[in-house]
Amino acid sequence: MRVAEIFQSKQGEGLWTGVVSVFVRVIGCNLRCWFCDTTYASWRSEEGEVMTVEEIVARVLAYGDRHVVITGGEPMLFSELIPLTRTLAEKRMKITIETAGTLELPVQCDLMSISPKLSNSSPWGAAEADLRLHETNRNRPEIVRRLIATYPYQLKFVVDAPEDLIEIQEYLATLGNVQNGRVLLMPMATDVGQMRAKSEWIVPFATQRGYRYCPRMQLEWYGNRRGT
Repeated sequence: MRVAEIFQSKQGEGLWTGVVSVFVRVIGCNLRCWFCDTTYASWRSEEGEVMTVEEIVARVLAYGDRHVVITGGEPMLFSELIPLTRTLAEKRMKITIETAGTLELPVQCDLMSISPKLSNSSPWGAAEADLRLHETNRNRPEIVRRLIATYPYQLKFVVDAPEDLIEIQEYLATLGNVQNGRVLLMPMATDVGQMRAKSEWIVPFATQRGYRYCPRMQLEWYGNRRGT
């Protein structure tokens, strides 16, 4: 696997917010979201180093933490994720996998963090090939249904505008039996000001339906920078 970075930080998003974790960020993605905030780990990145499963596990264990977050990019692109998660589980690590829910592998994890991409992610104005690839891949509810039936999960939606809330409701209806408390609404934001402004209309919507508002706490703690 080509790895962009391995670092220790606090989880800033989701049900395990605040938990000190080791983050493994792999390189490569099958989507082309215009708002991607980790382009150094995306399809166009030329960074990183190729690491074996054994090398990744050794780096993770060296930090001495119990929680590990495998993110990207899109980790589900890589078959090495199967032995990596199996080995980490054998070492009694608590594993989160962050995925867009467009691909699946028989992995081991304690929290499947699924971030389905709404129409607000589409790279309108980009090359036709990129737009077509994104639109073909981004919406795979049949895979999301299998993931939430198999693993402890959270569904994390990036919200940019009020109309996105309608799309989220329509999307959830296609999934069927979803626990409202595992639906997280996260503002699209790169700074604290943007996040707080959008929270004013996201929070009431989430509260009324039993969903969770999901701030990007890493922006509060560290600002918008790499390695956090």
